[in-house]
Amino acid sequence: MTNNSDSTRVNRRRFLKGGALAAAAAAGTVTMPNVSRAQTVTLKMQGSWGAKDVFNEMAMDYVDRVNKMAGGRLKIDYLVGGAVVHPFQVFDGVHGGQIDGAHTVTVYWYGKHKAASLFGTGPVFGFNANEGLGWIHNGGGRELFHELQTQIMKVNIVSFFAMPMPTQPLGWFKKPITSAAQIKGLKYRTVGLAADLFQAMGASVAQLPGGEIVPAMERGVIDGFEFNNPTSDRRFGAQDVAKNYMMGSHHQATEYFEIMFNKGKFDALPAEHKAILQYAAEAVSSANEWKAMDYYSKDLQELMSKDKVSVLRTPKDVFDAQIKAWDGLIAGLEKDPFMKKVMDSQKAWVRRVVYYNMYNATDYRGAFEHHFPGVLKI
Repeated sequence: MTNNSDSTRVNRRRFLKGGALAAAAAAGTVTMPNVSRAQTVTLKMQGSWGAKDVFNEMAMDYVDRVNKMAGGRLKIDYLVGGAVVHPFQVFDGVHGGQIDGAHTVTVYWYGKHKAASLFGTGPVFGFNANEGLGWIHNGGGRELFHELQTQIMKVNIVSFFAMPMPTQPLGWFKKPITSAAQIKGLKYRTVGLAADLFQAMGASVAQLPGGEIVPAMERGVIDGFEFNNPTSDRRFGAQDVAKNYMMGSHHQATEYFEIMFNKGKFDALPAEHKAILQYAAEAVSSANEWKAMDYYSKDLQELMSKDKVSVLRTPKDVFDAQIKAWDGLIAGLEKDPFMKKVMDSQKAWVRRVVYYNMYNATDYRGAFEHHFPGVLKI
């Protein structure tokens, strides 16, 4: 039979011993955290943009997020367009391994497969770029793009999408565009399926990267052009070669950045690094969009006030002619089963999502005109 006092002393010793072990374990947790042992990796990424372009800055926004989140265990070294390969050749550079990644847009490689343009500058079905990114992430677009990469083209590339771009202006002209008839015979710069669209409308199209546009305009190689937005346009000097800026168009109503990586390099990364590369794209998508709201609106005002540019709304008959031309192009594109599948998926998304958004949206224009009467002259 055990004495009660002896039993108490034994239990107390066991308690203290257990507490000491628990404390030691806790101290060990503090002093020896479970640090990831993932190997440090540096990826070489090139953009499709010139050093002064706002898109170069937006690419760096992505790189900065990756580098900060990775805590030094994963690093992206960013290079401006042309540093290793031509801005229009980053697809080949990533696929072939000359560069590990690229910050670009799908239309820069649509010559390899026209379906690329459906993931950036396709027909106007009624969705804006934010709704288009919704389709990519939640409406089947991501899966279709993966099918294009892996089953149809069989390329060594993994891609993420970011930045819902506002509608791209019709562009810059020496004389205002007052009717669709002026498009016929025009020497015009654009890219992707928009090139097919303007050719269908009678224009002669040149596909040029941003840095080559102004020199081409100065030499008379082109009569008019679009690039993307007031900030990019102003930074490369569009206002120095034309003074009429036509706002609004159906040629590139939606576009997004494509952030691509060599698949071999990507697949070799640990899971947490893959996640950083993916989710940094989602994070920077919002950051880029908010930056664009600030930059683009300021530069549009300065184009008018400082650079004396005539900013005009594209005439309705140009929009009507573009829709008619898109109808003709769609009929041809649908002959490709994959492209038809993509466009059918987009239209199903638009029918449901845009229907809701249009029915539910408040009268923004009415509110704007109430507070700023006479400002909106369209």
